[in-house]
Amino acid sequence: MGFRQRTMENLVITPAFWQDRRVLVTGHTGFKGGWLALWLQTMGARVIGLALPPATQPNLFELTGLAGQMVSILADIRDRDALAAALASHRPEVVFHLAAQALVLPSYSRPAETYATNVMGTVNLLDAIRQTGCVRSVVIVSSDKCYQPRATACTESDPLGATDPYSSSKACTELVAAAYRSSFFASGDHRGHATALATARAGNAIGGGDWSTGRLVPDAVRAFADRRPLLVRHPEAVRPWQHVLEPLAGYLILGERLYQQGARFAEAWNFGPGGETAHSVADLLTKMAGMWGGGATWRRDDETHPHEAQSLRLDATKAARALPWHPRWPLATALQMTVDWYRAHLDGQDMVAVSRQQIARYCECEPKAVAP
Repeated sequence: MGFRQRTMENLVITPAFWQDRRVLVTGHTGFKGGWLALWLQTMGARVIGLALPPATQPNLFELTGLAGQMVSILADIRDRDALAAALASHRPEVVFHLAAQALVLPSYSRPAETYATNVMGTVNLLDAIRQTGCVRSVVIVSSDKCYQPRATACTESDPLGATDPYSSSKACTELVAAAYRSSFFASGDHRGHATALATARAGNAIGGGDWSTGRLVPDAVRAFADRRPLLVRHPEAVRPWQHVLEPLAGYLILGERLYQQGARFAEAWNFGPGGETAHSVADLLTKMAGMWGGGATWRRDDETHPHEAQSLRLDATKAARALPWHPRWPLATALQMTVDWYRAHLDGQDMVAVSRQQIARYCECEPKAVAP
């Protein structure tokens, strides 16, 4: 039984839908964008990517051989002409927008750049889509940090808003998407090739292939590999950790539903493990250090750091009921897959094969319940 057939049986993603489908992924040289482009390419999609060059060495984009398997346009989403030219030339039917300044700490040192990229970059993309008229389905990837901080798990109807520039920029992105949906993209008959637009608010994604400085797992991998303790800013902080393939599965399902049924799915969606399964930074690192072995350890960094929300939880009940999308890997499995990936890279293994094997393993796994 082939990979695509197993995928069709075990997921509500339809590989036949993506076969030969023209799909634009912005941010394809990044962590989440790279995994999404690889997954789409595995299903036979005609993938077009638009992003800046990879920000790190090594990087997932090069390790998985994506450069030779897709159209890769190196451009900035702040460049309106480059975006318009890419859409006019390649005429994608589905767009996944992942290009962003995606880190909280750099947003404090470069707030104007963060807003220009995350807010105006989204404006530029949506305006190019509006003028081109070829796109049927758009998924704007947002963040769980777009919500006003609260003690309970956030639902899609909870207020937006935040205190740091990155989180604020994601709340602004949500407002931009809602305005374009209401003002320019028809919300009625999708059969008339109207553009259906949704936003996807995902929890903290972990997995192999992320080398961003300032993210917990890549920082931990570097420290553990160097046999030094990882210094941790906020070990008590709680986040909705999930393997990167979890939200990407949600994006793929959502993109397909938007294309096929339009307005019914053109709204905001949460993708997270559920509030009851959110874990603290300390809990995640203790589990990960145990899997890594070799004396891996961490300790609190007592220096003063910029503010970050102490607790973030997502209620993904709506996605579970309506798409339907369900998480598949508990935290222990997500961490083991992550550790295995980085260990394989350190051992010099073929990371194209390793990455494709992890996608196949995810597709074969049974879903688990979503607890709000």
